[in-house]
Amino acid sequence: MEDMTVEQKLAVDKFHVDEEFAHIEVDKDADPAMIARLVKLCPAGLYVIDENGELTFDYAGCLECGTCLVAAGDTVVKSWSYPRGGMGVEFRLG
Repeated sequence: MEDMTVEQKLAVDKFHVDEEFAHIEVDKDADPAMIARLVKLCPAGLYVIDENGELTFDYAGCLECGTCLVAAGDTVVKSWSYPRGGMGVEFRLG
């Protein structure tokens, strides 16, 4: 098997998005320093500062690792839980 980049490995994963239940809710008006921390740390790149300087976030590609919860606690992350049964990430390469 040839070497794969992280991006290539993540592209193989399958996401079962629960459109009715966002398992992560964020405070888009939180401390900008804490938001910047999540922009850097989220391995899925879900926390993004747009061209207007505003936080955009989409839970659909979440890897369920908990990095955001540990890194920013309840300063940016208002609530965090695992997706409901049968939903969320399905890792395809182990």
